[in-house]
Amino acid sequence: MKILGSEITPYKTYLNRRQFIQSSFASVATFTLASNLYASHNKSQNQYSDQLSENDVLNTYEEITTYNNFYEFGIGKSDPSNFSNKFKPRPWSISVEGLVTKPGMIDLEDLISNFTIEDRVYRLRCVEAWSMVIPWQGFPLKDLIKKVEPLSDAKYIEFETVYRPEEMPGQKRKTISFYVPWPYTEGLRLDEGLHPLTILSTGLYGHDLLNQNGAPLRLVVPWKYGFKSIKSIVAIRFVKEQPKTTWPLINPGEYAFYSNVNPNVDHPRWTQATERRIGEFFRRPTSMFNGYAEEVSDLYKDMDLIKYY
Repeated sequence: MKILGSEITPYKTYLNRRQFIQSSFASVATFTLASNLYASHNKSQNQYSDQLSENDVLNTYEEITTYNNFYEFGIGKSDPSNFSNKFKPRPWSISVEGLVTKPGMIDLEDLISNFTIEDRVYRLRCVEAWSMVIPWQGFPLKDLIKKVEPLSDAKYIEFETVYRPEEMPGQKRKTISFYVPWPYTEGLRLDEGLHPLTILSTGLYGHDLLNQNGAPLRLVVPWKYGFKSIKSIVAIRFVKEQPKTTWPLINPGEYAFYSNVNPNVDHPRWTQATERRIGEFFRRPTSMFNGYAEEVSDLYKDMDLIKYY
């Protein structure tokens, strides 16, 4: 695949291109908005219906965009939609760092124009045992990984969220009910990142991502809890050792590195055996690996998933 424009550029070249992107962004935004007017929000009859599993119904656009975890904007589920209006997701760039042949800055518009954006309907189950079915748009993370060419020593990928306390009121607080070492970081094993189900999402329901949903770029790993869905990504690092990510640093007794959906491992404060789909009254049984066991269980075939939770 040929990357046009800045590709993975030297920093000085990137800055010159950034000035051009800023001046032309208004016309790009207008085109995107016009295209989004045609997105279907009917949750039972639309272009995503053929991807739904049995007993799955898409959550509504309103549910998906008003019930969120994004502590950078607050701890309440409605805080991200209520307090993210000052956040500016364009222009945007991602720094590729660490053990790769091609480190550097990548402009988001280059990613969108040069990688194939796919429609994916995924179930996303959050750590608090609530879940949604969301029609995502994005591209496989493996496409980016292959482009930057990790070195043989690279075993893990670390992701970092943007740090802008002037735009993200939650980052101004030193505590939630615990200390949060901003900026937020998350991580995957390299083989998890290379799995074809893992995507970097740029939109949902036919729209660009809204601020509360992780604009303009977020990670989606459908067989892991919601807190493996790091949002507003500004850095992707390839490292040799398992990264020390935010949740295990905050509370290692409750949150470990892997965070696979496993109904046989209870969280200390709630069961993992059942979940409540947002929009439904009754709880339903939780499926191993969030229903993706056939696709991903080989990644963990030699691991004790009670120990490595």
